[in-house]
Amino acid sequence: MTLKNQAIQTALEGNWQNAIAINKSLIQEDPEDVDAFNRLALAYTITGKLKEAKATYQKVINLDPLNPIALRNLKKLKDNGLTTLNNGNQNTQINNKFLEEPGKTKVVELVNIAQPRFVENLRTGQSVELSVKRLKIFVSEDKQYIGVLPDDIAKRLIKFMKNGCVYEAYIKSANQHRVTVFIKELKKTAKYKEHPSFTSLSESPLGIDKGGKLRGRVEVERLKKTEQSEDEDEDYSEEE
Repeated sequence: MTLKNQAIQTALEGNWQNAIAINKSLIQEDPEDVDAFNRLALAYTITGKLKEAKATYQKVINLDPLNPIALRNLKKLKDNGLTTLNNGNQNTQINNKFLEEPGKTKVVELVNIAQPRFVENLRTGQSVELSVKRLKIFVSEDKQYIGVLPDDIAKRLIKFMKNGCVYEAYIKSANQHRVTVFIKELKKTAKYKEHPSFTSLSESPLGIDKGGKLRGRVEVERLKKTEQSEDEDEDYSEEE
């Protein structure tokens, strides 16, 4: 197992002290490894070392000013929005579920959400189902409709799901006006091994790559054409 895989595994297991040590080793090998810095900052946050967490996220931003993970989490830390998690309670387990990996995870806001009386009963960390119907991806809990994924994200995931890729999803946040889910890639088939499940390209007119860096417009158009050609090869027949 590579050192990077060890770093991810220790975080998934909640072994935060080892996660700190391993990610520090990765940073020593590559002082510009923003993923290692982000994992290190998360470990610092959960073990209550908030000062170190803020400083580490700031290092990510110095290296990659548009890095969405660092920007979002640093803002939460500065706004005192993160709770210190220094034990093995349920909150720590929930945080493990939301460990972000570029290209493999994504926080998505649902559209056409259910009635407030149902949505308000959803809990952070609650498992939900993803199902493909009528060229859309529906999100439900115990067969109760919650909402649907935005069309651009759904179109990409349908392509992967129809070809054997597997995903899991959890409630990230919910109130009567807004529901977000955390989607994570569990299995990728050989056909799509080199294709990330989630990209930032389609979400910004400037074209942001998975490292959070701006791409040139020529490169953006080239990648869009590549994705379009991939889509033309797929069968999007309606499912019921």
